[in-house]
This record gives sequence, C-alpha cells and structure tokens, in this order.
Amino acid sequence: MIKSLVQLQEKSKSRKQTGTFLIEGRREIELALKGGYVLEQLLFYPEVISGPQVSQLNPSGQIPLVEINKEVYEKLAYRDTTEGVIGVARSKSLELDDLKLSKNPLILVAEAPEKPGNIGALLRTADAAKLDAVIIANPRGDLYNPNIVRSSVGCLFTNQIATGSTAEIIAFLQARDIRFFCATLQNATVYDQQDYTTPTALVVGTEATGLTQQWRDAATQNVIIPMEGEIDSMNVSVAAAILIFEAKRQRGFKR
Repeated sequence: MIKSLVQLQEKSKSRKQTGTFLIEGRREIELALKGGYVLEQLLFYPEVISGPQVSQLNPSGQIPLVEINKEVYEKLAYRDTTEGVIGVARSKSLELDDLKLSKNPLILVAEAPEKPGNIGALLRTADAAKLDAVIIANPRGDLYNPNIVRSSVGCLFTNQIATGSTAEIIAFLQARDIRFFCATLQNATVYDQQDYTTPTALVVGTEATGLTQQWRDAATQNVIIPMEGEIDSMNVSVAAAILIFEAKRQRGFKR
C-alpha cells in the first residue's frame, strides 16, 4: 500500500493508471471536498494532527481514516511545512464537453504551460476572478502533479478545468459562439480597447514562444499589453491577470 502511495506522489503514470492522486494539507482537502472531489482515504500522523481534528474533515464519516507513523508520513509528505494529513482523491474528468458554462462565460485558455508554478498562479488568478473555466491546450504534463496542487494553494479544486488540443478547443469555442482574444505581439491591438462583456475566452501562451500560429489565425482579435521597458514579454500569469481583470472591470467586477 505504501509503495503505491509513494508512486502516486512521484509518478504521473501511476496517477493516470489509478485515476487517483494525493492531496496534502487541511485547507487543500477542504477545498477538494467542497469542489466535489471524492476522497478514498484520509491518512493522518497523530503526532501532528489528532483523530478528532481529522474527523472534522470527514463529517459524514464515509471516508476511511488511516493512522500512519512518522516514517510513512515523511515518505508521503511533499511540503516542508506539513499539517499531518494526506488525502487520496479520485481525479475528475478533464473533458471539454463536461464543462458547465454560464450564459455569458469568461474563460481562460493557456496553451502548453510547462512550469507548475505558472499553472498554479493561473489557477489562483482564475479563482480570484471566479472564471467559468480554465482550459489547458496541449498540456505538457499532469495537472494532478503535487507541485501544481501545492502551487495552486488548492485552486486546482475550485476551478472548472478541461484540457484538449488547440484544434479541439478552438472548435469548442466557435461552436458556442465564444469570442476569443489571443495575447500576442503579432497583428494585435491594445488589450483594453476590446469588448469582453459578451461570451469571451482569453488566450495566453508560453513566455518563451508565445501562442502558436493556429491560435493567432483563428482569434477574434489578437491583443497586446503595452510595455515601456526593454523586454517584450512578461510572466504568463501576470499577463493573464491583466487581461482577466480588465474583462472583469468591463463586466462590473463585484467588490
């Protein structure tokens, strides 16, 4: 059992084969449960967290509680500062057709983000703005990677997330009459001169290569964030935040 749990922490292949992954920390587990994730087990180290405290995460009593020792806990714990509890959770579907969108959705699309820290930051921004969904185009890795769970501070569980190829996502957006604005340097207008009050997707690419030509050709409009310094790009999560909160401003952001 312990070996299989360690593999869930370390190997994407194990997470995909079993359809499960690990969640570490009380807040992250609480957000996962609130977000509709199913937990198969709660593992706890009693020197750090008591049985009654763990039971607060399991008010229905339906999640099996498993007490583990220090050696096992240290093998499974991923963070330096730990809270003594780890959940074994079932993955959710990441299919585009499973997204439940509002009548006037605001969506973030990120093409091929690589760094877990950037993906986590994008998810945190999406949560702050209460976006309808985050869609990852051509994902480079496993979204249930513990680095992403950690860097998102639980926002992996508070957002609707889907993945797909660039072609699939463009077709998905077009079929639903969702206009999409691509952040790019080429053939672009200033981002705050566009109207984001109708169904909208904001599309960002990697800092190194930007968006692929397929996105730039299909866009409703390519947009640019003016910069006055020497460089011509910024961190993808910062760029996404600027676009998202301009759209929220236009839509009457609720304070």
